[in-house]
Amino acid sequence: MTGWRRVMTSLWGFAGAERGAAAVEFALVLPIMLMLYVGSVEASALISMDRKLQSVTGALGDLVARADKKIKAEDLEDYFKAASGIMTPYPIDTLEQVVTQVEIDDDGTASVAWSKQYLDGDVSDSTVYEEGDSFTLPDAMMEVVGEGFVIVAEGRYSHPPLYGFAFQQTVHLYRENFFVPRFGGSIEVVDE
Repeated sequence: MTGWRRVMTSLWGFAGAERGAAAVEFALVLPIMLMLYVGSVEASALISMDRKLQSVTGALGDLVARADKKIKAEDLEDYFKAASGIMTPYPIDTLEQVVTQVEIDDDGTASVAWSKQYLDGDVSDSTVYEEGDSFTLPDAMMEVVGEGFVIVAEGRYSHPPLYGFAFQQTVHLYRENFFVPRFGGSIEVVDE
């Protein structure tokens, strides 16, 4: 019985000991706190990128919509580059910008007049939209424009996670803006 009393006395001694309790509690709470911290850093970065992407598409569409009947291809490329600068300090290697002119005819059918894409520093005609393709516009935009033209600016941005703790997969952001040409009518992209 003496051995049993020693074991019980030792266990009661552990129950009353508090010297290592703070270290154990810290070790239990630390992983949770780190996940919250890293997750909040990544979430705030994503929110910032999303707002910047919204500004990119807004600036691009607004600049194109201000053109009076014609826009030079080199000016359009400058607009793409200027809008890309809004993403600073984030890298722009995954930024894709597309600007499309959509024509709404008297039947209320929206179709692509032209579309340009800016990706990896190059402007190209190869977008997901072909000339003459049907284009779906929001009902509110169709009501505002009626018969005429709409400039649609789209932006896509892929963001890999910073550390991979909170988010493990790449997050794909997308924004679009709609503008009516300021001077009315069509805007033509010319190579002058």
